[in-house]
Amino acid sequence: MSACSSDEQEGSASAPDENISTTTESGNSNINSIQTSGNVLVAYFSVPETAGVDAVSRASRVVEDGEVIGNTQFVAQTIQQETNGDIFRIETVQEYPGDHDELVDFGENELAEEARPELSSQIENLDKYDTIFLGYPIWAGDLPMPLYTLLESTDFTDKTIIPFSTHGGSGFSNTIDILEQLQPNATIIKDGITISRDSVPDSRDEIVNWVSNLSL
Repeated sequence: MSACSSDEQEGSASAPDENISTTTESGNSNINSIQTSGNVLVAYFSVPETAGVDAVSRASRVVEDGEVIGNTQFVAQTIQQETNGDIFRIETVQEYPGDHDELVDFGENELAEEARPELSSQIENLDKYDTIFLGYPIWAGDLPMPLYTLLESTDFTDKTIIPFSTHGGSGFSNTIDILEQLQPNATIIKDGITISRDSVPDSRDEIVNWVSNLSL
């Protein structure tokens, strides 16, 4: 990933290009805990930058009630609150750097090597969910490699997948097409939401409005 590549750089993050506002964009038609409630699951990948970056000036992370969380995590938690769905954090056995530049380099290397990082847990009881909100930061115009691990090892046949992402200027890039390629038997909702890393801290109302307009 190039400097503008880690759109959040939250860990598995999205970080780069800047000056993009919150947008809804169309695409094509320790271990994670899941709280049970209904048939909606919010699954997301996010690793907050924890080293030496001011959250306000860099906007690659969000401070909520004194806690530093990743941009995609913030969006995921807002969606979970609005849907009352279950929530699952996609995490890897390996740890990602907490420093922005190191994280960008790490992600670039994974992309170049087409790495498939081992996940530390899997979604349990997938059959109980009809709708999966799937969140990720954009890395160099692509999915973070842990998303490939998940999507290549999990069968989402007959599920409805609603993408959401954080980015540094690339929007969804081509990730909606990639989701369709990796999960051809799932329904990928076109009207996902993608939010600039600079806009995430002030995006709650935008996310709430987006969720309320979905036909769940």
